[in-house]
Amino acid sequence: MNWGIIHNLLNIIVYSPLSASNGDLISNILRITALAGLGIAGILTVLIWKKNMTTRVTYVRIIVQLISFASFFYLFTFNFAFLYLMIAIFAVSLFIGRFYCSWLCPFGFIMDLEVMVRKVLKIRYRILPDKLNKILHQSRYIILLAFLLLPIALWLNNPPPGPKFAEMMAQLLAGPFLPYGILIAPMMPFIVPWTSGTISVFTVNLTYPYVSEFLVFIGQNIWQGFAIVFVGLTLIGSFYVRRIWCRFCPTGASLAVVNRFNGLKWAPLLHIDKDEKKCTKCGVCKRVCPVQVNEVYEQKGGKIKTSQCTVCARCAEMCPYEGTLKVKLGSKTLFNSRNWLEQAKSD
Repeated sequence: MNWGIIHNLLNIIVYSPLSASNGDLISNILRITALAGLGIAGILTVLIWKKNMTTRVTYVRIIVQLISFASFFYLFTFNFAFLYLMIAIFAVSLFIGRFYCSWLCPFGFIMDLEVMVRKVLKIRYRILPDKLNKILHQSRYIILLAFLLLPIALWLNNPPPGPKFAEMMAQLLAGPFLPYGILIAPMMPFIVPWTSGTISVFTVNLTYPYVSEFLVFIGQNIWQGFAIVFVGLTLIGSFYVRRIWCRFCPTGASLAVVNRFNGLKWAPLLHIDKDEKKCTKCGVCKRVCPVQVNEVYEQKGGKIKTSQCTVCARCAEMCPYEGTLKVKLGSKTLFNSRNWLEQAKSD
């Protein structure tokens, strides 16, 4: 392998100074302001005009997902170190659990759009057996561990020529660090500003999570076949089973699991809290959970301690008993269940 050529390319990408003009800076500020303004306006519109309490949070989440989708596209128009993005996502999950999965993930947004289409067509979703669902959730840690350890084998097989070179490859998730790219694959916003590993439709470059990784790992000749099969299976699966990929997504292997260790019981700060005295065991929380988390129903009370929960707040939104379920950040309540049955009667 010609390390010299690769070294020059990495050096240009990682260490070249930014040459943005004042006009570019103003343009970027305007774009960010516009995105933020649209998001705030959309959320306020939902909160003011959406009277149905069983869907208000859901519509707010859709607005946030739309803004996140556009933000990821904007982010990928820049050259930046992917390593820092990956570290940021996993570090933040220590405090907010799998909030990213439900509210920010572009792949999750596409799966939620499929749910909306299915509802319009009045097609019922499928429920996975609890044992199979738990196996899928647990398998994501095995998948995550495999991709975390694989770079070690690649490093030993073909070590980089020097620590500085290794640092640059790590920042760009290149060379032996390439498998870490799998962990940021769900962040791809489907419409991307590059052409490699994409399909161009009317000059718009379309991609799909993990498709670019197929190109890298299995080669140009057969990657399209794998990509077609993968896209078909995930889209069909997500149509009939809510958030099917979230059950074993390695990126979703949240650091919330660390709350099982002494001294880290506080993690994650963002969580669902249950008031056992107000719970009637109606089972609504169990039925509406997109990833079939049973702990909200089965646990007696207090902080719901499971790394399966994506904090989508659907259980708290649909719980018909005032204050039974709460979305809390530390000790502060952000949202709690409301008696929407009484509201429906008054309406």
